[in-house]
Amino acid sequence: MNHATESARIRNHPRYKELVSRQRRFVAGLTAATLVPYFTFILVAAFAPHLLATKLSATSIINIGWPLGLVFIVGAWLFTGLYILRANGEFDALTAQIREGAIV
Repeated sequence: MNHATESARIRNHPRYKELVSRQRRFVAGLTAATLVPYFTFILVAAFAPHLLATKLSATSIINIGWPLGLVFIVGAWLFTGLYILRANGEFDALTAQIREGAIV
């Protein structure tokens, strides 16, 4: 069997289309959940820095910007882990089904 024919058969497989659709929706959601808060944080830092300069408490030396920045970093790591879990579970299972269906 020719490589181009096999590739076309896989691309036309209904499970492949489902996999691509699910993966794109999931990645788009994670991307939006990462970028929207991040760019909001940057815009607040640029146009209203006094909001991020607010102290956590009256006696604190830490302002609210530091914990928020850490939340974004930790959140990005958690989203990466979430993607890995889903990719290794649901997406890999669909990929295996596609391979079996396309080869048979």
